[in-house]
Amino acid sequence: MKTLIIGAGVVGSFNAARLKEAGQDVTLLARGRRLADLREHGVVLEDFRTGLRTTTQVPLVDRLDPEDAYDLAIVVMRRNQIASVLPMLAQNRRIPTVLFLGNNACGSQDLVEALGRERVLMGLGNAGGAREGYVVRYVWKRWMALLFGELDGRRTPRTKAIAQLYRSAGFSVRITKNVDAFLKTHAAGLPPLAGAAYLAGEKVRQLAHSPEALKLNVQAFREALRALRVLGIPIRPYATRLVEWLPKAVVALLFRSLLDSRLADIGAQPHLDAAPDEWKELADEMRVILRKAGLPSPASDILFARVDARYQAAKSATTDTDLANTRACAQVASYSVHT
Repeated sequence: MKTLIIGAGVVGSFNAARLKEAGQDVTLLARGRRLADLREHGVVLEDFRTGLRTTTQVPLVDRLDPEDAYDLAIVVMRRNQIASVLPMLAQNRRIPTVLFLGNNACGSQDLVEALGRERVLMGLGNAGGAREGYVVRYVWKRWMALLFGELDGRRTPRTKAIAQLYRSAGFSVRITKNVDAFLKTHAAGLPPLAGAAYLAGEKVRQLAHSPEALKLNVQAFREALRALRVLGIPIRPYATRLVEWLPKAVVALLFRSLLDSRLADIGAQPHLDAAPDEWKELADEMRVILRKAGLPSPASDILFARVDARYQAAKSATTDTDLANTRACAQVASYSVHT
C-alpha cells in the first residue's frame, strides 16, 4: 500500500518512521523548518522511557500535486489546521482514501463536503510526545491502539488493509463501528483539561495539586458528557462513563494521579504549551454541542474562558513578535541604505 502521511509532527513522524522500518512504502509531507530538519537529519525518534534514539530515512515531499497517486493519505494535524490541506486533497482525485487522525468534536461534515463521503475515514492517533529541535521524543506503548473506522461503521476491505498496514509495524489497531462517538467523547474532556491547567498556572503538575481547578475540570467534563447523551451520542469507550458515575472527589483523585507524573510531562504538557489554537477550536466546538443540548454549563463556561484568554495571549505574542521582526528588518534595510 503506497501511503502518504501529511503532517510531520510527533504522531506523523513516529508513524512514518515505524512504517518505513517495517518495509512499507511510505512518504512524509513536511514544510518549512521541519522539512529542512528532516532532509538533514532524517526522522530522529527518542523513546521517552529509555532514551533510545533511532534515525530513519523516510522519502519526503513538500506538496501534493493533483496527479500524485497514493493508495492512502493519512492526515495527522491539529483540528484547526485541517482546513489548510483540504483544498489540495480535493484537487487530487488519485487518492481514494483519506484517513484523518486527531481531535475532532464537530464531526465529519467539513471533510465530507470537501472530499466526498466515500473518501473519508476518521480516527485517533496512537502516540504522544514533543519535538525538541529535530528530535521527536515520543510516548508509545502497545496498548495505545490506533483507533479508526468508516463513517457508517462498516468493516470494509480498506479498513482491514489499513489495520494490516499498521500491524505490520507492530502497532495495535482497533476498527470501531462508531468512530464519531469515540472522537466526541475523547474531545469532551480536552478543553476542560486545558482550561483547568491554564487556571492552575499552565502546568499539568500544578493542576494535579490544585483541588478547585481539578473539581472544575471534572464538572466540565461531566457537563460535556451529559450534553452528548442528550444529543443521542453514545459515550465511548464505556469506561469513560466512570467520570459520571464515580464520586467527583474520586474522579479528581484519578486525574491527579495521571497528571502528577513523568508521562504527563511529555504526553500532555508539550501539547498544552504549543497548541492554544487547537484548544480554542475544540472549546468552540464543545460550546456548540452544549448549546444544542440546552444544558447549563457553569464549569465549562469558566474553564473555556481560560482557554480563550490563553489563545488571545498567544495570538498577541505572535503579533508582537511579527511586528518586532518587521521593525528589525526595516532597521537593517535603513542601515544598509545609509551605509
